[in-house]
Amino acid sequence: MHRVKRFRSYAWGIGFSLVAFSADLAAQEQAVPPAVTTTGFVDVYYSKNLATPAGNANAYRNFDMVQNRFDVSLAEIVFQKTASPIGFRIDADFGSANDVVQGTSSRTLAMVQQAYVTAVLPLGAGLTVDMGKFVTHMGYEVIESRDNWNYSRSFLFSWAIPYYHFGVRAAYPILPSVTLSGYLSNGWNNLEDNNDAKTVGASIFMTPSEQLTVIAAWIGGNEQPDSANAGMRNVIDLTLVYRPTATVSFAINGDYGTESFAGTSVTWKGVALYGRYAFSDATALAVRSEIYDDTDGATTGTAMRLGELTATFEHLLLGGLLLRAEFRHDWSTVPVYTQADGGAPLDHQSTIALGAVVSF
Repeated sequence: MHRVKRFRSYAWGIGFSLVAFSADLAAQEQAVPPAVTTTGFVDVYYSKNLATPAGNANAYRNFDMVQNRFDVSLAEIVFQKTASPIGFRIDADFGSANDVVQGTSSRTLAMVQQAYVTAVLPLGAGLTVDMGKFVTHMGYEVIESRDNWNYSRSFLFSWAIPYYHFGVRAAYPILPSVTLSGYLSNGWNNLEDNNDAKTVGASIFMTPSEQLTVIAAWIGGNEQPDSANAGMRNVIDLTLVYRPTATVSFAINGDYGTESFAGTSVTWKGVALYGRYAFSDATALAVRSEIYDDTDGATTGTAMRLGELTATFEHLLLGGLLLRAEFRHDWSTVPVYTQADGGAPLDHQSTIALGAVVSF
């Protein structure tokens, strides 16, 4: 029901589709142009922080950032034409989750999560090239909550990796079970580059068996404004998903990042473990345990180690309404969680969330 990081919809940011180039198929495509499909969803939620923090903020969370308030997390409409051999995809997004992803951007493209054109070139098994704005190839989770096992996002997805890029990517299946991809973009989470350097990346997507999926990814580039002391930022990401049965699934995601600037080198790293059990096609329980080490304060701005344990129960109602109830407990090596009564900061917080997603 749910996807690994984008590889069910556009292959973890690859966006490729294998196309057989034959004269008969080309003639059929010329006679009947592929249709443009329209899909989407609306995602709303309510979160309650048991510590009732000052400012009603769920500290160091992204996407479910506000407590004691109903909120529209994300409303998304997708227009897509499958490449045969030319296609495109546009994802129009609205809501607080999109505000997090787009940051301070006020341009028109801030309302567009993805907008890219696709061409499948007749080279061997087919070389797929996308150009435009697209989500990152890094990480296990995605921006859309409905496509993750849990409703809230991990620290790794929130802090260790980028959300999107603007540039070009190419994917080629060297074997039926192995696809290689390369990426060239302006940088992390920006439409315009903040320096003269470009960011590069690579990934390998493997399915050694029907039960096992392995994805290894890398991204590197100078992400600081041009200066004599600017250095490289590099992140390595590894994901394994194992489904021993139709009802039981496991996953592990790990990240290791480094960056140097002004003569200083910093690192961040973490690992998240996932498990999911499907009681039926409509009902499932998912758990996640995670440790995120940011002891240099490189990504969160605070030198600390974060941990969390999350349990999410879901039920699909009437085939289109996904309901989720989630309990999450976060902790930190530094007391960073405030209290509304002005008491001493805490080293932990617990939240309860109710989410509802309608797809169409």
